[in-house]
Amino acid sequence: MAEPIFALEGLSFAYPGGRRVFEDMSFALYPDQRIGLYGPNGSGKTTFFRLIMGLAAPQAGRVLFHGEALRTEKDFRALRCKVGLVLQHAEDQLFCPTVLEDVAFGPLNLGYGPDEARDCALETLRRLGLEGFEHRLTHRLSGGEKKLVSLAAVLAMHPEALLLDEPTNGLDPEARLRIIDVLKALPTARIIISHDWDFLAETSTGYLTVADGRLTDAAPVWAHAHYHAHPLGNAPHDH
Repeated sequence: MAEPIFALEGLSFAYPGGRRVFEDMSFALYPDQRIGLYGPNGSGKTTFFRLIMGLAAPQAGRVLFHGEALRTEKDFRALRCKVGLVLQHAEDQLFCPTVLEDVAFGPLNLGYGPDEARDCALETLRRLGLEGFEHRLTHRLSGGEKKLVSLAAVLAMHPEALLLDEPTNGLDPEARLRIIDVLKALPTARIIISHDWDFLAETSTGYLTVADGRLTDAAPVWAHAHYHAHPLGNAPHDH
């Protein structure tokens, strides 16, 4: 079996004041996994990402990257260079005046020269269907464009894995479909947090649910009704 990209072993985490989020939780992400992560509000999904990235410190347990335990801020930098985190709100991730500057920032931070970083950024924008966006002002982009640019800023660093927090939140249907198309074409291992079950079904091959401080290897199941349309939909039919 392939080595996991990263793993969490026996993690327990509680916020100040005593609210426990995880208790003896373990998990590993392998290179071929595309995981959809579901859970009710406040269950700890974003905290899970913060623990992986070393942005929150567990009271017990450890995080490993390619089998090596991470203990210090310097240790976690190696993981952050190879595990890309796409935040729920793109405005929190885009901080440069232009799209090109934002997408080139990661490669520059990895030690690329200016020309190499620019070429990497332009190629990443092209792959995501954002050719011609390089000189656009980030604060004037639509919500869907900002989401794509924030994803491009992470992909330009050639990550081994992606963590995406509610990537379709607040998007119109067209932008949502575009994000789906981009993710379906990406071979990168990933975990996607979303309350949009149809979106997870399109972009994931496995599912986890956060419940009672643990990750369960199951998709949520519930009865539901929704409107839909298809040819001859007004005739009696089965699903």
